[in-house]
Parts: sequence; C-alpha cells; structure tokens
Amino acid sequence: MTLADCDRVSAIRTGGWLHAYRGLVPQAYLDGLSVTADAERRRAGFGKRPDVVNLVAERDGAVLGWAAYGPYRDGGRHTGDAELYAIYVDPAHLGAGLGRALLAAALDRCADRPRMLLWVLEGNAPARRFYERAGFRPDGAVESFEAGGVRVPEVRYARRSAG
Repeated sequence: MTLADCDRVSAIRTGGWLHAYRGLVPQAYLDGLSVTADAERRRAGFGKRPDVVNLVAERDGAVLGWAAYGPYRDGGRHTGDAELYAIYVDPAHLGAGLGRALLAAALDRCADRPRMLLWVLEGNAPARRFYERAGFRPDGAVESFEAGGVRVPEVRYARRSAG
C-alpha cells in the first residue's frame, strides 16, 4: 500500500463496514462513518508503525481490497504471534478471490510466527465461514467493543503457522 492508496482503502473499509455490519452494529454508528475522516487518519498515521503491514489487492490497476497485519496485540503488549487486524474487499468484488489472495499473502509473510490470530464480529457468519475455510478456528476468547453506545461482541480465531 502506498500513501496514494489511502483514500481508496478508506472507501473500501467504510464500504465493507456498511455492507458486512448492517444489523450487527447500530445503524446510527454506521451512518456516522466518514470515508474522508478515515482517510485523514490513515494518511496521518501512514508509515508511523513499521511493524504494521498494509497490503492492497489490485486488478487492472484499481485497488479493490486491503488487509493489515502485524504483531498480536494482547492488551498493551505484543506477543510472538501475528494478528490480522483487518481485511476488506470492495463489496462489488466479493467472491472474486481477492480476500483469499490477501489472506494468503498475510499468512505467507507471517509464516515465521507461531500463530495468526484475528477478531471477527460474533454475528458475522459470512466472515466466520471465510476464516474457517482458511483453517482458522475460534479459540474461546470473546471480547466486545463499543459502537454507538452498544457493546458488539467479537470472537477470536486462531490458526497455527504453516512454517
């Protein structure tokens, strides 16, 4: 990902939230998402965390997907595991293999880590199936985050490294 990709990545991320989280996150929270604000935050932080890797999936020169990964965040400390922080594909291009390609690239680049972990909304059945097809399994950890005054539960998934 380059700095020039920030606007497009923010549009993909925001579009992904609007598509995937409708009914799982309060609608008022989703309605308040801003591509512009997300892009400004993304540009301001670009390159400031060398341990975080941002990948984009392109087709015919157009950015259609984005993933970010780095060290697993266990509270305020990092562990030896990797974490997939985010993966989103433009909703118009879901099912075209872009998400699988981004996930495969992240897994390949993290093969030296014991595991890759990720958090997925408990009610996001399509995402959970996607990760399970890729060999991830829930490991029993559950947390929640606040969105628009509502606690939204997430389930942690883990996959052992192929390396």
